[in-house]
Amino acid sequence: MGTAEFACPSLAALDESPGIEVVGVVTQPDRPKGRELIPHPPAVKLEAELRNLPVHQPERLRSDIQYLEQIAPGLIIVAAYGQILPQTILDLPPHGCLNVHGSLLPAYRGAAPIQRAILDGQAETGVTIIQMDAGLDTGAMLSKAATLIETSDNAQTLHDRLAKLGAELLLKTIPGHVSGEFTPEPQDDALATHAEKITREMGRIDWSQPATQLWNQARAFTPWPGVFTHLNGRLLKLHELEPAEADCPRPGVVGQADADGILVGCGDGALRIMRLQKEGAKRLTAAEFLAGNPLPVGTQMG
Repeated sequence: MGTAEFACPSLAALDESPGIEVVGVVTQPDRPKGRELIPHPPAVKLEAELRNLPVHQPERLRSDIQYLEQIAPGLIIVAAYGQILPQTILDLPPHGCLNVHGSLLPAYRGAAPIQRAILDGQAETGVTIIQMDAGLDTGAMLSKAATLIETSDNAQTLHDRLAKLGAELLLKTIPGHVSGEFTPEPQDDALATHAEKITREMGRIDWSQPATQLWNQARAFTPWPGVFTHLNGRLLKLHELEPAEADCPRPGVVGQADADGILVGCGDGALRIMRLQKEGAKRLTAAEFLAGNPLPVGTQMG
């Protein structure tokens, strides 16, 4: 069971494992996207179809259990599915349900663990395979694998690495789980943190924040929802930011603008913007943007 791109490496690994038979793939229904609102299949559906695997797309899984009863899986693997499984489904397979989660639980339970780890400036994160229960990522832990969060990472690069790491860890975990060799480790709820869903509005830049925090925000929200500010009352998307050692007058005020980037003051330090994009226009380098949009020192953003 999976929907988002994060689940695809796990599905591929299961399908290619000689000791495992994938009897069915459950994913979310096709959803309308873009200006034309054309229905688009989820990433897992595309992966399953490439592998000639049967796909089921119930609107609400809890009211569509007959499909699972018919295919009678021995084990259910869940990764980035997007629905909480009811107890009736958790109890259905003889070996239970395992979840591939993109954090080192109990930290960052919830929908957006990858973005939250970067946003909080964490030095490392990882994946955890858990034995699912009725809670939100609260099940007992079977295995973990960690990875460093590099300064060059954004949510996309870290997502891709964790998805691959999760698939590898899953294949190592299943045999020991099925044979009963693994002893599940309960999570310490006192150490739990929650990674709530990311919204578009979270991309708004608050220039009173330290430059390092805003840099983490930009990395965490790449590719979506991105970060933005306002210039002369109009939305301005910011791309390729980095902290800079420079003296700027005040938070949100331009201290320098040239081909090397646009320096803007923050609550602590400054940010250098290398690419930016006016609403409805294409993304430009700092030099290209300044050619048609001069930014004198002292210009206020925000």
